[in-house]
Amino acid sequence: MPDYGFFREVFQSLNKNKLRTLLSGFTVAFAIMLFTILFGIANGFQNTFENEFGGDANNSIFIYSGRTSKAVEGYQTGRKIQFDNKLYEIIKDEFSNEIEFISGRIYKNVAASYGTEKNNYTVRAVNPEHQFIERSEIKLGRFINLLDLKNNTKNITIGNLVSKDLFGDINPIGKYIDLNKIKFKVVGVFVERTEGSDSNEERIIYMPITTAQKIYGNNDYIDQINLTYNQTLTENEAIKFGNKLVKKIKDVFFVASDDQSAIRLQNRARENQEITQFNSILAILVLIIGLGTLVAGIVGISNIMIFIVKERTKEIGIRKALGAPPKSIISLIIFESILVTSMAGYLGLLFGSLILNSFNLEDYWITDPSVSSTLVFSATITLIIAGTLAGYIPAKRAASIKPITALRDE
Repeated sequence: MPDYGFFREVFQSLNKNKLRTLLSGFTVAFAIMLFTILFGIANGFQNTFENEFGGDANNSIFIYSGRTSKAVEGYQTGRKIQFDNKLYEIIKDEFSNEIEFISGRIYKNVAASYGTEKNNYTVRAVNPEHQFIERSEIKLGRFINLLDLKNNTKNITIGNLVSKDLFGDINPIGKYIDLNKIKFKVVGVFVERTEGSDSNEERIIYMPITTAQKIYGNNDYIDQINLTYNQTLTENEAIKFGNKLVKKIKDVFFVASDDQSAIRLQNRARENQEITQFNSILAILVLIIGLGTLVAGIVGISNIMIFIVKERTKEIGIRKALGAPPKSIISLIIFESILVTSMAGYLGLLFGSLILNSFNLEDYWITDPSVSSTLVFSATITLIIAGTLAGYIPAKRAASIKPITALRDE
């Protein structure tokens, strides 16, 4: 049966020494609170990076054109590089073994209307494989297909938010909407597959790239080329593949090899490598600071426990004189240490989580800052063990002193 007298004695001791208890608890709570905040912020940074790039395939490469900044082979600086269908076919054929999916992309801003509903949206004219590069999931109907491309159809796939804006609860499949006063048939509605990705992606309208080329300029121009590399490639191989792509495009357009502005490439392999390095450095820094905080907490609780035992030497002498065995004296001090450390650790976790949730940190690139309860529990257990040892050693020494010696202690 539980020894209620023992527990009553513990709580009476804590109640009689409120300042001592408060100082002990504050040391532990502050250490755990800082520990929680530091690791929460670190996790928030990692969540931001995952969300920032979560809408695209992990093995994606985006290729952009710009203007030349260096003269080469008689060509002047400032020359605009214009991608076209020929370049698209060259890349698709020459690097077929390294490419998983590939698509051109053309951007247009349009005024869309259906009935009395109107709004402005961005159109992306793409190839069918773009669905897998952007990781778009079809909710209704279908995505742009090869027949649309071949026949230059005026079929479009709209984002879920476009559907809600223009159609409300009406099923939009088969309906016609005006894009800059040209009627297009809705054949599909898509949603973003990745949770937490930018909802503005669902305000995009997709149409066949051949249709856009015919309607908006009657040419074969492409604004951007997107692709995903073969997933069998390692990270370093994918980076080398990206460099090969840039070199090939520069050769096609007679661009200097050291011209950085004419052709720009965004490679997820390189980004993943940089993010991994950043997260590793951040984790090491947070670990060092977190361990430093933990050590400071251990030193603090240890010093306080040593002081507590020293302060209670006379009390221990009285207990021994009244017949209390050394084991009960040691148990009393250790249980007090465990109780105070546990409760303070929980309060530290509570306050740390409250602080993380009280501020909008997304403006500082910190998304959903949280910390593993297992990690905080482990840190609290570490402090409990430190407090227990810090209390046990002097308590054992004090319990072994003769009662008359303990009573004479000042």
